[in-house]
Amino acid sequence: MTTTHTILAEPTGAATPPPGPPPPFDPDHLVTAEAAGEGALRVRVLWGGQVLADSTRPLLVREDGLPVRYYLPPEDVRTDLLSPSPTRTTCPYKGVAAYWSLPDAPDMAWAYHEPLAAVALIKDHLCFIGTVTEIPEDAPA
Repeated sequence: MTTTHTILAEPTGAATPPPGPPPPFDPDHLVTAEAAGEGALRVRVLWGGQVLADSTRPLLVREDGLPVRYYLPPEDVRTDLLSPSPTRTTCPYKGVAAYWSLPDAPDMAWAYHEPLAAVALIKDHLCFIGTVTEIPEDAPA
């Protein structure tokens, strides 16, 4: 059975990153990245009723203190709707993130082009934040 997670996307807020240097590295902070297993999980991303992404090949990133994040292959994202943003942020556990925007929503998605070794799997995959709903594929309509 495939479960669908639908993300009602929202801007990341990264256009105004917090002032100062990134947080210090904490060796006890755990971050992992793994494939969900093709076909086991479908992730859809919506903005204003429009599908921005639809993937059955998500990567799951688990990080202490944060909800699971879904990183999607660029082939499964409507990159034709997104424009590169000048925004960059630095995570001491993943590296430097580059952002993409919609005309009406800055910094909607991000990706790591040169992620740190612990999460090398997420290279160039895009991530969106927002409210997530879970719908089993065999759920009644």
